[in-house]
Amino acid sequence: MQTPNIEARTVLNNLSKPHYACCLALLLCVSSAPVSAGPVAAPTQEVRIAAVNSDRILRESALAKAAQEKLKQEFSKRDQELQALAKTLKAKSNKLDKNAAALSDPERKRAQLELTQLDADFQRKQREFSEDLNQRRNEELAAVLERANKVIKQISEARNYDLIVQEAVYVNPRIDITDDVLKALSKPNGGF
Repeated sequence: MQTPNIEARTVLNNLSKPHYACCLALLLCVSSAPVSAGPVAAPTQEVRIAAVNSDRILRESALAKAAQEKLKQEFSKRDQELQALAKTLKAKSNKLDKNAAALSDPERKRAQLELTQLDADFQRKQREFSEDLNQRRNEELAAVLERANKVIKQISEARNYDLIVQEAVYVNPRIDITDDVLKALSKPNGGF
């Protein structure tokens, strides 16, 4: 057996995840095809491939929608507080701009310092809010994907698929099982 040259290995190592999956699928198809140019002595086993659109699952599944609603409820109070703080900051800034000429130098410096501190507080709270929201969103989406992967595995086993690709450049609708996964996820027990 001839070992692949260094260039071929480098190309395979540098492929993106979707391209690597496509190459793997192609290799499975090619490896199951008959090698001889003559008549085929025995029938070959068909390789069964399916595809799932993960983005659709994260947008359209009942679990994902419930997770989004949960996050909305969990963070709505903090979001309203941030909006109120932003309004206060803007009002104080406008007031300072309007009355700056009438204020004495120490009063203007005190008002500017207060505005600077309020702005720093707002920026800190906004950053913390974004970080907390992103962390919780990632946790919720991970739970949705974990559940979806279990359903995909159940479908794969029930239908005897050899390979299920989640990210691809193009998917023929004939092999797309995303709708089946969405239906299974909408069932109360989340099973296929």
